This record gives sequence, C-alpha cells and structure tokens, in this order.
Amino acid sequence: SQQGCDPFAQTQRSKLQHRRARINQQINKEMRMRAGAENLFRATSNHKVKETVALELSYVNSNLQLLKEELEELNSSVDVYQNDSESISVPMIPLGLKETKELDLLVPLKDLISEHYGEDGILFEKEIKEFMELRQAMRTPSRNEAGLELLMEYYNQLYFLDSRFFPPTKSLGVFFHWYDSLTGVPSHQRALAFEKGSVLFNIGALHTQIGARQDRASLPGLNQAIDAFQKAAGAFNYLKENFSNAPSLDMSAASLNMLVRLMVAQVQECVFEKMTLLRSQNDFLTWLQLAQEAARVEDVYSLVHQTMTQAHVKDYVPFSWTTMVQVKSEHFKALSHYFAAIALCDCPATSDAELPEQEKAFIQFHVTMPEGPSLHVLLQDPEERRKLGKAHLKKAIMKHEEAMRIHGLCKILRKMDILQEVLSFAHKRSLSKYSEIDHEEDFFETGDAPDIYPKTHQKPEIKPPNFSQVKVTDLFHRLGPLSVFSAKNKWYPARRVHLMRGENGFGFTLRGDSPVLIAGVIPGGCAAEAGLKEGDYIISVNGKDCKWSKHAEVVQLLKSTGEEGVEIGVITLQGSEGPKAADKKAAAMSLGSGMLKSNKENSRKSLMNSKSASTLLVWSKKSKRSKKSTYSIPFTAVGDNEAMY
Repeated sequence: SQQGCDPFAQTQRSKLQHRRARINQQINKEMRMRAGAENLFRATSNHKVKETVALELSYVNSNLQLLKEELEELNSSVDVYQNDSESISVPMIPLGLKETKELDLLVPLKDLISEHYGEDGILFEKEIKEFMELRQAMRTPSRNEAGLELLMEYYNQLYFLDSRFFPPTKSLGVFFHWYDSLTGVPSHQRALAFEKGSVLFNIGALHTQIGARQDRASLPGLNQAIDAFQKAAGAFNYLKENFSNAPSLDMSAASLNMLVRLMVAQVQECVFEKMTLLRSQNDFLTWLQLAQEAARVEDVYSLVHQTMTQAHVKDYVPFSWTTMVQVKSEHFKALSHYFAAIALCDCPATSDAELPEQEKAFIQFHVTMPEGPSLHVLLQDPEERRKLGKAHLKKAIMKHEEAMRIHGLCKILRKMDILQEVLSFAHKRSLSKYSEIDHEEDFFETGDAPDIYPKTHQKPEIKPPNFSQVKVTDLFHRLGPLSVFSAKNKWYPARRVHLMRGENGFGFTLRGDSPVLIAGVIPGGCAAEAGLKEGDYIISVNGKDCKWSKHAEVVQLLKSTGEEGVEIGVITLQGSEGPKAADKKAAAMSLGSGMLKSNKENSRKSLMNSKSASTLLVWSKKSKRSKKSTYSIPFTAVGDNEAMY
C-alpha cells in the first residue's frame, strides 16, 4: 500500500510540520476558549462576571495573535524548502500543507453498507481500513513525484467514496477537519467536497515545495521549477473554478487568486533566470531582451503585490510574503534599467549595417520615447548612448536602494542572508558601473530614463491537474457496478425467484452487462408467473454473484440449467420509471447553501472517455450508464445485444 513519508524522521521540514501541527492544536484550544468566553459574555448580565470574561477574552485574543505570528514565521521559513547548492538563487515562496485530523470511518461505513446495500458491513472492514490507511499516508506526502501520486490517488478514490456512500439527501454524519494553511485556524464540514478541496490545495502546496527546492543554477533544475510552479498555479486555479463557499480563508476565491498570481510570478522569475543562464552572446539585442524580460518579472510581481494588499487578503497574508514580493518587484525593475544601461554603454555604437534591426528593437524597448535626438542618431553616437545609459543607471540605483529599504522593514526577511546578498550584489554592480561611465566634466543634468516595456519569450502556463495520470480501482468494487449500486439509487430488498424452463424458454429478454437487465417479460410465460418484472437486475444465478457478470456469462449460467430449474436473485430499483424532475430538484436543494460545493465539477464531462466505472475519475453526479441504461424498455425494442431466452 502507499506510504506517506515517516513524520518522525526529523528532517528540517518535518520539524517544521511538527511545529505547525503543535501551533494548530494550540490555536484550536484558544479558539474553543474564546467561543466559550464569548458565549458567557453575551449570556451574563452580571457586571463583575462581564469584566472578568472581558479580561479573559483579551488574554485569549493576544495569545491567538502570538500563535498566528509564530505560524507566520514558520510559513516564511523559505530556506528550509530551498536546495543545498552553493550558487546564489533568490528564494521562492513555498506553501505549507494543510493539516487534518484523523478520521475514523469504520462504523459509519459499515452501518451504511448494512442499511443501504443490504450487505454485511463486517465483510467490508478490510476495504474500509485500506481507505483509512491511504488517508493516513496522504497526510505526510514525500516532496517528490511519489508524494504527488499519493495525493492524486486519494483524491481519485474520493470520487468512488462519494458515489458509494454520500447520498444526495443525507449526510454520512462524519466531519472533515482541516486547518488553514496560513493561519492554522480550524474548520470542519460534513461535505465531502471540503475534503476534496483540501486535498487539491495540498497538491498545489506540494508542487510549490518541489519548485522551491530545485537547484535553479542548472537548466534541468530551472525547467523542473518552472513545471512545478505552473502545476501549482493550475491546482489553485482549478480549486478556485470548481469549488465555492470554502469555510477556510486559504481556499477563498480571493486567496486562491492571489496564490495563482504568485505562482505565475515565480514561473516568470525562473524564465528570466533561464535566459541569463542560456545567454551565449553579449550583444546589444541580447541585453535589450534581458532588460525587457526583467521588466516583465517586475510587472507580474507588482500585480501580485496589488492582489496581496487588497481588503480580503491583506490581514491574512504573512507580512514577510508581501514584503518579499514588493522587494522582488523593485529589484527586477532595477535590473531592467541596469541591463538597458549595459546595452547602451558596453556595446559598440551601431554600424550602418546593424541600424535597421537595432532601431526596430529599440523603438519597442521603452514605454515612452527617451528625450533627445532621434533614435538612429542616438544609436550611432557613443556620447548620446552614455548619457541615456547613465540615466538608466541612476534609476537602477534608486530602485536597488528602495528594494533594500523595504527588505530591511521585515524582521523575518532580515534573517534571510541569501536575499540580502543578492540585493547588495546587484546594488554594488550598478554603483560601480555608474562610477565607471561617470565623467568629472559632465555638465548635463542626468535626465529621467523612461521605463522599459515588459516582454517575455516564454509566457507562463497554468497547468491544470491531470487526475487521469494516476489510475485507481474502486476499493468498494465488491458492492457491484456503480451504475446501479450507488448512494443515490435505492432498490427494494433482493428477491430470490425459482424458474423452470418452459417450451419457449424462460420467457424473458435480457439486455446489457454488469448487471444484466431483464428488458421484457412475456405475458403468461414462466418468468411472468414467477414474478419477474421488466426492469429487474439479475444479481445472482444459483447462488453465484452476477453483479459484475457480462451478458454472455449470465446466459451461459441460465442455459446450463437442468430439469430442476434455476434460482435467480434479482433487485428492482425504486422509482425505476426513471428519476423524476422533482427528485432531481430535491437533490439539488439538499446540497444546501454554505457547504463547500464542487459546483462545476458536477456537470463536468469525464476526463477519460471510459465506460467502466472503475476507472471513471470525475467528480460527476451524473449517471454514466451506456447502452444498458434504460430502466423500462418497451417490450418490442429488442436491441443489438438483447435476446429472448
């Protein structure tokens, strides 16, 4: 069976998850105390009691504040998730996984199997335990492909759990408890969609951790980081589009929108790094391209910063994240001006032959045209180039200083030497370039350089999760084909019918496989007299279970009957005249508001056009019966695989 990684192996990261779990428990306790105190405060009219309770509330609230700050420090422990390579890479932001409480499904599922399926629940203990072991393992996935597959496998298994055990009108009575990834605040819900959404969130979070730990000084490492952050963006985006009314803030539309943008920005930063790594020439056009690429990174980070400072997100996002994003935005703006200066000052003046190509690139380079001479004069005059280059450097130095100032405001980031090193290296590099091109006899006032127009050669992709890559089989396969034996169908207790074969056979027509359907009953025939009805499903023949049997197998069993006749087990679906519109409406109503609904997923078409229920991985509430779907078929319609027996 699948294993999570050993939570007791004390890696830096598992220590982090432990501290996180501990803080989550403390937050949980304080929240309970707060709720109790608030209730008492509202209920009492005694002033003395009110004062005492108010004091206690202020203690609890300040404790909660401290715990949240401690959790924020943990969420900013970016370095634990980074790689161990010597070369400097700017840190990326990973997310911690959502924690969950253990869940005991043994009794509720056994009860439901007895009540709903009419089977002995004890016979399914092995399957229930296997499901619970899978859930236990997915709480501590390893930070690699195997960990992702484990989460995917559990996510896919929830499709079957939903179809088998979560009737549209009734709850299973178990609560799913999950903690907010950033604040540690606990939430719980009965809706299975909350469990699915939380697992999906963790798929995204695990991708961010895999992305953050890559060695981005090498091309393979960069490509893996790009892939991981794109998949993280895809998971958060999928969650935002397919689930609504989440009870916890980390899964609200505003937070997910912020996380998608953050991941896209981290991809864009990797694309920039990839370009610096692959740069083989130091010519004018390459430097311009680098400057535009840096401007693009600045652009996406300033968008993330705007998103993080919006009303619903501002108090919730760790201050260190907001700061880091702002620092990066200023840093990349500085770099774009630095590369512009290098292009102008370190490359020879444009020759006549190069002019058309370079002028074309330069026209689209600035957001507004630089003041001064026309472009071809500028490009061909070294002195004019130096002037504009100097203006760009002046702006770069201002932006470097701004990045360093903002970085200094956050005590958590101040502890992060790597970022400090990168910022101060870039600052010094611009300063030394400035003093190198600055002439003592410069009389001109250094102008204001226009900003660089952002442009990238590789647009980030948001890659949605591919659930079909992890094939799972329904753990509760033995209950029978999902098309009939599901939580939403009801059937009358199974009947055993004894049949003798008459001269015209048994007197019924059969259609379809797993389970085989009695499509028609000949009036006055043996089947009719024994009480078989059109629309019955054959579930056993002479005591042999036939729920999964193919058409030909059932026919073979019937044909091999001797004089003594045959005993057939059948079930009749309740309301087998087809679900009425009113029922559908009632089912839709019962989803209830305030639940985390997997709204769009319900109608989503199958990801894999597969007919067999055991590989169907969509979260769809629609029945997927193929040619064997009709419950009541007019007796005359003898279809392709329907025959008289």
